Amino acid sequence: MAEKDLDKLAALIKQERGALLSNWRQQVRQLPSARHLDVPTLNDHLPGLIDELAAALWEKSGESIPEALSESSSTAHGMQRLENAFDIEEVVAEYNILRGCIHDLAESNDLRLQGEPFHILNRVLDGAIGLAVQTYATQQALEVQQRREEYLAFVAHDLRTPLNAIALATGVLRTTLAEPDPAADQMLKSLHRNVRYLDGLITKVIEDNSNLVTETGVKLERRSFDLWPLVQNLIQDLHPIAGTESVRLINRVPDELVVYADASLLRRIFQNLIANAIKYTPRGEIIIMARELGEEGVECWVSDNGTGISKEALGKVFDKFETDPEKEDGSGLGLAIVKAFVEAHGGKVTVESEGEAGSTFRFTLPPR
Repeated sequence: MAEKDLDKLAALIKQERGALLSNWRQQVRQLPSARHLDVPTLNDHLPGLIDELAAALWEKSGESIPEALSESSSTAHGMQRLENAFDIEEVVAEYNILRGCIHDLAESNDLRLQGEPFHILNRVLDGAIGLAVQTYATQQALEVQQRREEYLAFVAHDLRTPLNAIALATGVLRTTLAEPDPAADQMLKSLHRNVRYLDGLITKVIEDNSNLVTETGVKLERRSFDLWPLVQNLIQDLHPIAGTESVRLINRVPDELVVYADASLLRRIFQNLIANAIKYTPRGEIIIMARELGEEGVECWVSDNGTGISKEALGKVFDKFETDPEKEDGSGLGLAIVKAFVEAHGGKVTVESEGEAGSTFRFTLPPR
């Protein structure tokens, strides 16, 4: 191809950019992740990339391409496509579709891509692919790692409640035994030390993950089961924390109520809500209830007559690491876990509280 034909191809690409993009969009929309995107989102940085290609052809050199690409949005494009839920193969495919569209445009105008223009085209597009894919893969790996770490922090937080119950039950046993057997007393002391050690490890895990800001990736294993036994077993396990006289835990879930949910996660939702209610109800009662909503699924709630939540704090109670300054042992994860697990089920969690009248946390579980 003569030098004037290089200029002709550059001018053609610049002149026909709209038609080139239209043809490209028509083909890219065949990719599953691209079908729902509007035109500006789908185009993203492709118009600028086409201009870079035209400029590179006019300059008849690839010297400016690395600099142009480094300042272009190929890197941001990889981030955007991750946000658009593209697969990495689709990211590569959309650039190769553009390559094919440019070939078709050239041939329809009696210009054959070979020699220097062929190498310039590949250099620009391959450079863009490399930057976009590298950014996409790096960000994806970071998000997977952050989700795993966040989920670990959630699990660590939820271990605290049963550990506290074990520690309290151990203390009760030691004080109620009239004449403790030396061997039994030694075992109880050892148990208490190990519980404290585990609590220290849990604190370390939570502190190490205190900078997490991404949403947790939660895998659900749903099944149908009776809700009343799950709540009743949890009440028995949390009884040492509530105390035998000062706080009553009451299960008013209908005996016949069946839910479709992940039993393990649902137990942790209730565990965090009940533990939170106990913290703010030094004396009184905590009631666990649920009801069917017909086609909308099931509504569950935990209600207490404790100190309640201020109006200023109501809008932030589900935020991660949002803690009550008056509660020094709070990590700010309990209600964030509730929100994450409820939303993973496709439900919604809300809170109602009026001054000293206590609080009610409600959440829904969609039907099967």
